[in-house]
Amino acid sequence: MKAITYAEYGGPEQLTYGEVDDPKVGPDWVRVAVRASSVNPVDWKVASGGLDSALDVFLPAVPGWDVAGVVTEVGPAHRDLRVGDEVYGYLRKDAVHGGTYAEQVAAPRATLALKPTSLSFEEAAGIPLAGLTAFQALEDALQVGADDVVLVHGASGGVGVFAVQIAAARGARVIGTASEANHDFVRELGGESVAYGDGLVDRVRALAPDGVTAVLDTRGGDALTTAPDVLADQHQGRVASIADPAVAELGGTYVFVHPDVDDLAALATLADAGELTVPIASTYPLERAADAWRESMEGHVRGKIVLTVG
Repeated sequence: MKAITYAEYGGPEQLTYGEVDDPKVGPDWVRVAVRASSVNPVDWKVASGGLDSALDVFLPAVPGWDVAGVVTEVGPAHRDLRVGDEVYGYLRKDAVHGGTYAEQVAAPRATLALKPTSLSFEEAAGIPLAGLTAFQALEDALQVGADDVVLVHGASGGVGVFAVQIAAARGARVIGTASEANHDFVRELGGESVAYGDGLVDRVRALAPDGVTAVLDTRGGDALTTAPDVLADQHQGRVASIADPAVAELGGTYVFVHPDVDDLAALATLADAGELTVPIASTYPLERAADAWRESMEGHVRGKIVLTVG
């Protein structure tokens, strides 16, 4: 099969497109014919060696954790998915080696759910890592409900676009930080927009004089340190960050996404109900993954960068 690989740590210049062995299917794994994957900043951070202290990487490695495709084989111990099922998932495994930037991928059952029927493969591939991150922060760490006023930092970014929509679907009022150019975009997602930077606390307090009840930080830095100043007194500490473990010093929760079939199914339900859309910033054929990484590394991407296969 064809795949993208890198044989040593580095940047986009290390990526090559060519033939690799077909993936093996374990007893409770399935093989998926990949129709689309998506680019997340962690993909190129892992490939740079930046997470070498935390993750085992076996070179040459196929990058990528997001996938949408069709099941083509099931392992002998598998009982749920069937050949022909359209699925999507977050395929983080114990080691980085056989990723989703490929024509086929072998996936543990715990990483996959049925694809939202209303979405294309390209749209579905944009959800898993970023969508699960937003969902788990709002559901598990912050327990956001209809009575909440939620501040989402980086509301137009990969995680932020899902967080705004998920919180709004729960009935919460959502305020999102974004650049001026993205304010209309955030409003289309269901949030109210504020500019980040100096004066943020005053701008948030102008919209929510009593303070917000929860903060989701996707950026770190000032976005995190200003959290106590925008939170209502009775909700101090109700902050989650996906960017900085120092959130614990504020009494908050650091969120690191994990594969979860039930959470993927919940996201699919939201999508099929019309409450979760996937803004796609750009698409590239698999062989142009290096160009996709370069766009991602420039920053300020609005929505998801998707790789198409076949």
